[in-house]
Amino acid sequence: ASSGLSTFPEFVAVGMVDGVQFYYYDSNTQRAVPKQDWMEQVTSGDRDYLERETRVSQGSQQAFKVSIVNLK
Repeated sequence: ASSGLSTFPEFVAVGMVDGVQFYYYDSNTQRAVPKQDWMEQVTSGDRDYLERETRVSQGSQQAFKVSIVNLK
């Protein structure tokens, strides 16, 4: 997460397995997106997976916003 950096999203979340990024979310796009081909196969049976990850990341983003305000 960042505060006040104009060239970087305010909030970024990534999913990692064994050092490999498999999904990405940022506050500019507001969407969790798969970053590996195998994620498309894994989630094909659960179409709501990326929607859930998007909501989780959006919740984390909101919590960050509250925390940063409290810290300031």
